[in-house]
Amino acid sequence: MSNIHPTAIIHQTAKIDPSVEIGPHCVIGEEVEIGQGTVIHNHVTIQTLTTIGNENVVYPFAVLGADPQDRKWNGERSYCVIGDRNIIREHVTIHRGTGNGGEYTIIGNDNLIMVAAHIAHDCHLANHTTIANQVMLAGHVKIEEGASVGGGAGIHHFATVGSYSFVGGLARISRDVPPYTIVEGNPAEVRALNSIAIARQGYQPEHIDALKDAFKRLFRDNHSAMTERIAILRQDYPQVPSVTLLCDSLSATADGVHGRALELKRSDDKRTVEVH
Repeated sequence: MSNIHPTAIIHQTAKIDPSVEIGPHCVIGEEVEIGQGTVIHNHVTIQTLTTIGNENVVYPFAVLGADPQDRKWNGERSYCVIGDRNIIREHVTIHRGTGNGGEYTIIGNDNLIMVAAHIAHDCHLANHTTIANQVMLAGHVKIEEGASVGGGAGIHHFATVGSYSFVGGLARISRDVPPYTIVEGNPAEVRALNSIAIARQGYQPEHIDALKDAFKRLFRDNHSAMTERIAILRQDYPQVPSVTLLCDSLSATADGVHGRALELKRSDDKRTVEVH
C-alpha cells in the first residue's frame, strides 16, 4: 500500500482500510482495525485490540490501546474503541479497559485530545469533548457530551464530568462535575454557569433563562436542603430537559459514594466478589 511508509511495522492480523495513511516508524499491533481516511503520523504505536473509526488524525508519539495500568488486570482480553473524526495530539496515551470495568475504554466522535493527555483504563468519552494538554483521567472516568477539561487537571477515578461543563486548568476533581457548570480550584468548586457552551448549543432563550434560574437556586441559595431545591425545580421546569439533566446529575451524585455516582458500581462489584 503506497500510503503506508515502508518503515512502519504492521501486524499481519491488523485490518487497515486502503485509504489509511501511516507514517514512518509506526507500530500497528495485533487485532487492530483502522477505518477510512484516518491519518496516523510518524512514530505512533497502536498496541493491540484497538478499533479506530473513520477520519481520525493521530499525531507523533501517541500510544493507543496499551495495556491498562491496573493491578487488578490479569492479562484478560480488553479493548479500546475510538470513533470518528477525533484529533489525538502528540504523546497522548489511551489504555484499554479491564475485566473489572467492563473491558472497554471508549472514545466517541469529534473529540480533541491535546498533547500528553492520559486516558486510563475503562474511561468513556462521549462526543465533542475537549481534553487539554497534560490532563490526567484516572480509571473509570466518564466525560459527557461537549465537556471541556483544562490543561493539567486531574480527574479522580469513577468521577463524571457532566455535559457541556468546563473544568478549569490544574483543577483537582474528586467529585462529579454537574452539567453546564464551570468548576475550578483545588479542591474544585462550582464557580459559575457555563453560559458560553449553552449559547453555542443553540438552546432556546427560555431554556437558557431556566438554567440560569436553576443555577442560582441550586448553588447560591443555601436556605434549604439540596434535595428540596431539586424537587422544587423539577416541579417548576418539568418540560426543560437541561434542567432535568442537571437535577438528575445532582441526585445521582448525592446517592453515590464520596460524591461520585459511578462509585456505586464499584461498590456493587466488591459485594459480588465478597459473595462469591
